[in-house]
Amino acid sequence: MKIIIIGAAGTIGRKVTAALEKEHDIVRVGARSGDLQVDICSPASIEDLFKKAGPFDALISIAGDGHLGPLYAMTDKDFRKGIDSKLMGQINLVLIGQHYINPKGSFTLTSGSLADDPIRLGASLSAINGALESFGRAAALELENGVRINVVSPAMVEDSPAYFPFFPGQMPVTMERVVNAYIRSLLGAGTGQVFGVR
Repeated sequence: MKIIIIGAAGTIGRKVTAALEKEHDIVRVGARSGDLQVDICSPASIEDLFKKAGPFDALISIAGDGHLGPLYAMTDKDFRKGIDSKLMGQINLVLIGQHYINPKGSFTLTSGSLADDPIRLGASLSAINGALESFGRAAALELENGVRINVVSPAMVEDSPAYFPFFPGQMPVTMERVVNAYIRSLLGAGTGQVFGVR
């Protein structure tokens, strides 16, 4: 399969790419690195990405920024950082990508455990993750030509120790379990599902 991986150089993206590259044709995409580059905050940049990549069989998105900070100090600008990037960036990968993906292809987006297990300072990301999961469930009802869509929702991962202080008392999940959730979304038959890794 020809698989586009957005965020291929990231903490999770590197492991997912390594697990898939031996058996599949991987197009590595990043903001500043990879085979191709994209600014997921820009629909025009996303359109250009798909034109350059050509038809593909699957897209895995492990990308998007968001805001961590106290609610009392949060502004519209803070909140929109995640809306423009993690939320609309990934949604636009589907809205635009559906016109380039091959029949019976698949989209895999990334949310996170804050959708249903919120933490202090994470109100913006909780809202965005929840919206992504709802979008995945609803988009599955309308994507044409047998195209599937799922969302992977990992908790704090073992390879991101900088985030441990934000999740007191929570055990990080192994990268092996996280990678397997992406493989399940890619190679399984499910659609409209949220694969939580807790």
